[in-house]
Amino acid sequence: MAKVAKSLNEIKSFPKQTRIALRNCGLIDPSNIDEYIARDGYFALGDILKNKSPKDVVNEIKESGLRGRGGGGFPTGLKWELTAKEKSDRKYIICNADEGDPGAFMDRSILEGDPHSVLEAMAIAGYAIGANQGYVYVRIEYPRAIKRLKAAIKQAREYELLGENIFGSGFSFNIDLRLGAGAFVCGEETALIASIEGERGMSRNKPPYPAQKGLWGYPTCINNVETLANVSAIFNMGAKEFAKIGTENSKGTKVFALAGNINNIGLIEVPMGTTLREIVYDIGDGIDGGKAFKAVQTGGPSGGVITEEHLDTPIDYESLKEIGSMMGSGGMIILDEDDDMVKISKFYLDFTQDESCGKCTPCRIGTKRLYETLEKLIDMNGTPEDLEMLEYLAKSVQKTSLCGLGQSAPNPVLSTLKYFRDEYEAYANRTKRTAYFIEEDVCIGCTKCAQVCPVDCIEGEVKKPHVIDPEECIACGACYDVCPVDAILKP
Repeated sequence: MAKVAKSLNEIKSFPKQTRIALRNCGLIDPSNIDEYIARDGYFALGDILKNKSPKDVVNEIKESGLRGRGGGGFPTGLKWELTAKEKSDRKYIICNADEGDPGAFMDRSILEGDPHSVLEAMAIAGYAIGANQGYVYVRIEYPRAIKRLKAAIKQAREYELLGENIFGSGFSFNIDLRLGAGAFVCGEETALIASIEGERGMSRNKPPYPAQKGLWGYPTCINNVETLANVSAIFNMGAKEFAKIGTENSKGTKVFALAGNINNIGLIEVPMGTTLREIVYDIGDGIDGGKAFKAVQTGGPSGGVITEEHLDTPIDYESLKEIGSMMGSGGMIILDEDDDMVKISKFYLDFTQDESCGKCTPCRIGTKRLYETLEKLIDMNGTPEDLEMLEYLAKSVQKTSLCGLGQSAPNPVLSTLKYFRDEYEAYANRTKRTAYFIEEDVCIGCTKCAQVCPVDCIEGEVKKPHVIDPEECIACGACYDVCPVDAILKP
């Protein structure tokens, strides 16, 4: 009978984690505001409205060292300060819940498991910058998150934690939802603003920045879900205590969606500075099936791969950037020895070229040409010259695109070209073996491979070497898995 853990610390993957953004997820009923209040919910907001000035609030967030968890890592306190300094009779605070990276589910889990932490933080941010209205921009593909946000907003209003004259302070603040249609580009601030305004989600030229001229032309502060989930915790524990967690330039913790070929899949939250080796082997419990680690893709379609030689790299904004990757919003896909890095790049380019809003030529056309070149290589129609063009085009798109989507779209290509160029060259020189292969001198003719082949591409008599038809092989790996003498070689 399986052992039932009595506490989180008894679960192998938890002792190396520190939960701040996820502190309440799984521990409270997200549909019951009383359970959130029982865990110090809305205490930070009450104390701030009674005892702190907006400037005090901004300074404390600056002292904590909190940086944006949406990918860019811009200092949160500085963003609040810039918006607060703008003179305007109307300002807005927006929660960016348009999480669109493949394999990422951090923001969704926070909204589903602890929606009040985001609402409280938005009210605090609204007080700090001088805004009386907030919007949560959440993609319509998150029905449970939307349902729980609606319930949480209703409860907060009933408890007079949102609305007019909160805590008798004279400060009024309301929050409404705006649903996005699922466009990846709307994770970019100006495209998100355009979508809320009822326009097509397309990036705008900057400056002016949203802090100067954002939603409907008014100063606007935009923070993502995970960033906001840290705010009330910072005030409850103290900015100095929060700043003790992490590294010198990257304070606090980071939530990652651990996925791919790894034994422990799921959400994790670790202090900044934790190494990739600790995440993969201590928290993730190693590679699925006992296979060899090949790389980890961080930052989703905007990031890059990190190889075995960098497994001891501490996870923080600067360290990941130095090795050609990025923190991103927190997707972390583990790749093993069987993964084809050229096909991984094609997968991400297929996503980004499809999600391009089309406003600027470098992204609209450039990502399409990058994808077509990768497709040409994989179809064994490429040449060595295509690799030079691929690298040149990737750098051009990176430098000339209007927004972050286009600027970061080539990252998977450039990163895999840097660390796995031999795989690209095998395709370009047409020496890449795309089918499984049986070593005749090792095969014992047991017929097990032929029995499991789904396309009947393996021929041979009993007790005699078998042969795989490379034109018919779909590289499913079924034969490789059943061979008792390891006579079958991978592509």
